[in-house]
Amino acid sequence: MRAHRSFASTVTLLAGALFGTLTLASPGEARAQTNSAEHAGAEGPSSSPKTDKSNGEADKKKDEKPGTSTRQEPGKTVDNGGGPARSTTPDRKLPDYDGRGSHVTMGDVLLWIPRVLLSPLYLLTEYVIRRPLGAGVSAAEEANLPKVLYDVFAFGPDHKSGILPTVLVDFGFRPSVGFLAFWNDVGGTGQDLQLHGSTFGSDWLAAGLVDRIHLDADPADALTLQFSVIDRPDKTFFGMGPRSLQDNLSRYGLTTVDGGLAMDWKFFRTSNLHAAIGDTSYNFHKGHLGDDPTVDDQINNHVFAPPAGWDHGYSEIYSRLALGLDSRQKSGTGVRLDLNGEYDSDISHHPGQGWVKYGGTAGALFDLTGHKRILSFSATTLFADPLQKGTVIPFLDQVTLGGYGPMKGLYPGRLYDRSAAVGEIAYHWPLWILVDGTVRGEIGNVFGDHLSGFDPKLFRLSGSVGVQTVGLPGNTLELLVGVGTETFDHGTQVDSIRVYVGGTNGF
Repeated sequence: MRAHRSFASTVTLLAGALFGTLTLASPGEARAQTNSAEHAGAEGPSSSPKTDKSNGEADKKKDEKPGTSTRQEPGKTVDNGGGPARSTTPDRKLPDYDGRGSHVTMGDVLLWIPRVLLSPLYLLTEYVIRRPLGAGVSAAEEANLPKVLYDVFAFGPDHKSGILPTVLVDFGFRPSVGFLAFWNDVGGTGQDLQLHGSTFGSDWLAAGLVDRIHLDADPADALTLQFSVIDRPDKTFFGMGPRSLQDNLSRYGLTTVDGGLAMDWKFFRTSNLHAAIGDTSYNFHKGHLGDDPTVDDQINNHVFAPPAGWDHGYSEIYSRLALGLDSRQKSGTGVRLDLNGEYDSDISHHPGQGWVKYGGTAGALFDLTGHKRILSFSATTLFADPLQKGTVIPFLDQVTLGGYGPMKGLYPGRLYDRSAAVGEIAYHWPLWILVDGTVRGEIGNVFGDHLSGFDPKLFRLSGSVGVQTVGLPGNTLELLVGVGTETFDHGTQVDSIRVYVGGTNGF
């Protein structure tokens, strides 16, 4: 056993010596050492290679600095503490498993600006709207409620027809409840019919019929025939011009009858064209809502002068054209230009007299994360001009701000005049499937013809936060909370709060 161990030890030592010699010696040196060893072997043991090697290594150790070694494997450093050799090769870079990258982009930095400024609104939409909405949807899905409601309100084997309940609430106005009856693919021809109806008492009635014919597979391309009648007593008027005050609120009743034909066509990415012709008639009557004064009361009290066209109703023929040019395709970053024009002709009291309304909006949009979180900046100008000298443009056909148009935080009909200028910064982000959140900040006002009397001191502020459906043709549903202020030279105090729930093109 002892002899076996001695033999093994000897073999190990010889292998180590041979390995060290092959590692340290160059090919020429190896041949010289081999010849020397053969010559020494012929002369005798006194000049053996082992003795020469030991003396050489002793001389080398004298030249070495403490803690260093010349005997190391390629790519490795000897551990002086006797541990295993460690690699000198640089560590491998951590792979990008999720594909998002680890670098910080300009978008990541810019995203913190709206995050900080809009954090209160984010908390509102996130914890008051989105999360309760998500919890409600999840609970409804677990209870199979969508299918139950779908089966209740939709009819037919393919559920292409049905009746849905509707509600419209705009604080400061009379609410309404009603229905929407629909029949898609009438006769299997790509033709959709819709019938709307709503009411809130005998003096608040509305009805409408829409016949939409799809021109191709894109639902946005359609030819639409529509007719509507609306009679309500709670319309608002605050006076004309940029200095009108919220305290001058008054009410009037209005019956509107409208019928027309429109065509919508989508082209070049998300650009679109809208053209329409039709006829509208307006008939004024005494309005009311609570203790609010009527327009006639405010006129008699000399709060403001009668607005143009107030002494009589009128009918007009209109033709409209709107063009939207959009550079965006898959990305949310790009520029957009919206141009619109309208020609109206009075056919009731002043036949042959007419006016034009025109304007545009230019905007730049930035997708901050590549996931449809879009920060946008835009500027809008609007104008209304008579075509003949002496023509009076009724106030309802002049430029208006508030409600469904620019300055959404203001009441519908809050501002009227011959022109307007508005700047907007907005942030849009996805909240749920087919549901987006929107925050807007707007500054602007109405002015005289061609922006006469323009003065930054007359600017007002409007802010709003809302949730709305997207990607659905036809009626868009929206929940909006907004505020409006008086002009800068009047103190810029917040004097109105608007809360709206309903369809953006509803009654």
